[in-house]
Amino acid sequence: MSENEIGRLIFLCLLGGALIFSLFASARSNMNKTLQHAVIWALLFLGVIAGIGLWEDVRDQIMPRQAVFSEQGRVEVPRSPDGHYYLTLDVNGAPIDFVIDTGATGVVLSQKDAARTGLPMEQLVYLGRAMTANGEVRTAPVRLDVMALGTIVDTNVPAWVNEGDLDRSLLGMDYLQRWERIEITQGELILSR
Repeated sequence: MSENEIGRLIFLCLLGGALIFSLFASARSNMNKTLQHAVIWALLFLGVIAGIGLWEDVRDQIMPRQAVFSEQGRVEVPRSPDGHYYLTLDVNGAPIDFVIDTGATGVVLSQKDAARTGLPMEQLVYLGRAMTANGEVRTAPVRLDVMALGTIVDTNVPAWVNEGDLDRSLLGMDYLQRWERIEITQGELILSR
């Protein structure tokens, strides 16, 4: 701890002590109720401090982060608690969350994600058809100028915009086949170039 941090800690302890002393001095007549309130506030305070201290661990369990090792051309994607693998790619300058879907042929963007990437939504022509778990949907072919995963960049990537209700964009086999090696081991998906 630096001297500045020690000084702040001493100040906060003195301030807390003064507040506690004034609380007990003003509530001498009803000491039991005052102690109950003090214990409740102390437990709430400790809960908030514990929550802040554990937030990184809790967040990593809920939605694990991808790790990109650009110098080795390697990406490690931890399995999410729901059993899927998720990647966030920069598509035309916008961060897009994808679910990795080996059952999908191509890259499929939801309407919302397609708009975020700057695609001209009013000019899309829905010529294609795709079979999904929810039935047949119409799709529009597009080209994505840039898809970047860290420093790993692909350009002029063919994709489809789904006209139906798609919760999350799909990263299908057309994109995954750009990698030399795809491996699933010990709860991680590893992509290597």
